[in-house]
Amino acid sequence: MARLRIAPTRSNLLYMRQSLKLAQAGYEILDKKREVLTNELVRMAHDAALRQDKVWTMLKDSYYALKIARLAMGREQLEWAALAVNKSVEVEILPRSVMGVVIPTVEAHGAPPEMPYGLGDTSVALDTAVAQFRGVMAEIPALSETMTTVWRLARELQKTQRRVNALQYIFIPQYQETIIFIESELEEREREEIFRLKRLKALAEEKPSIGPETHEYTLPYRDIGGGKPTSHEFG
Repeated sequence: MARLRIAPTRSNLLYMRQSLKLAQAGYEILDKKREVLTNELVRMAHDAALRQDKVWTMLKDSYYALKIARLAMGREQLEWAALAVNKSVEVEILPRSVMGVVIPTVEAHGAPPEMPYGLGDTSVALDTAVAQFRGVMAEIPALSETMTTVWRLARELQKTQRRVNALQYIFIPQYQETIIFIESELEEREREEIFRLKRLKALAEEKPSIGPETHEYTLPYRDIGGGKPTSHEFG
């Protein structure tokens, strides 16, 4: 991994150490978030698969019952019976958060009347189809909530995984190598400075003093005549 191209100074060293510490803390947080999202996604995906299989089975049975009702009543009478339904189901979506991921809570309020049509021109097959479709409608809010939750958790897990990989394999190694480079450069400069100071000190100790060397001179002394000076000594 290539290091960052910055000047090897002490201020940059402090900045890199702080960045590395922040990146490592972020990696730990994101790693825990990834673990929680993974566990939640596995649980929700299992529930979604079960609900989806259940709803598809119920829909298959409901459409088969509707087919039998159409054969028994005819298409025109079946359409007139369907027009009798004039009340719909109200759906309320409430958001909630799981590790920062906004997922919906779907709640259904109200339901069509159990017998919206008359008994004169209908058959038992229509009653069976209506009951089965009512069961499907009761399961659809929970299925939509579970499926939406799975998709959003999967998308957030993918984003978290990319961030964890970026911190683990790009940013943290870059910061570490940059710190090692700056520390080695600063140590090399410190060794060069110590060597230069020692060299200057050695040169200062070897440098000679200014001016000629001094010598002590003594006059010859002759003791003639008992220590008294003679006339030859004074010229």
